[in-house]
Amino acid sequence: MGSYTDVAIKLALGILCLIIQINLMGKGNLAPTSAMDQVQNYVLGGIIGGVIYNESITVFQFFLVLVIWTLLVLVLKYLKDHNRYIKEFIDGKPIVLVQNGQILVNECMQIGISANDLMFKLRSAGVYEIKKVKKAIQEQNGQISVIQYGEESIKFPIITNGQMSEDVLDAVGKDEDWLQEQLNEQNVELSSVYVGEYVNGKIIVYLYEED
Repeated sequence: MGSYTDVAIKLALGILCLIIQINLMGKGNLAPTSAMDQVQNYVLGGIIGGVIYNESITVFQFFLVLVIWTLLVLVLKYLKDHNRYIKEFIDGKPIVLVQNGQILVNECMQIGISANDLMFKLRSAGVYEIKKVKKAIQEQNGQISVIQYGEESIKFPIITNGQMSEDVLDAVGKDEDWLQEQLNEQNVELSSVYVGEYVNGKIIVYLYEED
């Protein structure tokens, strides 16, 4: 009877840890948005599934493992949100597949995207002619973002979580100096910007804390 009690307690702790991580990570579900998210799901599932029926591991030891894993996840999240180099190292970088109406075949081959896969992704984004694509970028989660010629504004932000996106800046024909001038005109620091959108040649910023 005691063994079943331990299993029940471990299961309850596992579910509680899962709920806490979902809330702390700001997710409404466990759908991964990057490869690291998927790894976190696998590891947490392995911890819970591998320990729950192991009688040699006590409830207290199991609790400590869950606490350590949750702390590691939070540290990684903090580092990714505050350092773009660490984010790129952990999650990888968006990859340009099409630029100025031309398919970058070498880039597609390096990440294993076949011609059929590329065309399917473009059709899913509402694009049926490659020459109409100014830039198509595969995001870290495998989704594709497309900018077509003639669009008034870009579909994704230049700044997220206080970090600029060099790929997006390049897509709109701007550079880091231009971005800094835009921020200086608004008396805003890059690190204080939650989201920065490119709209009609200007940067619209949304800060972490409004003054």
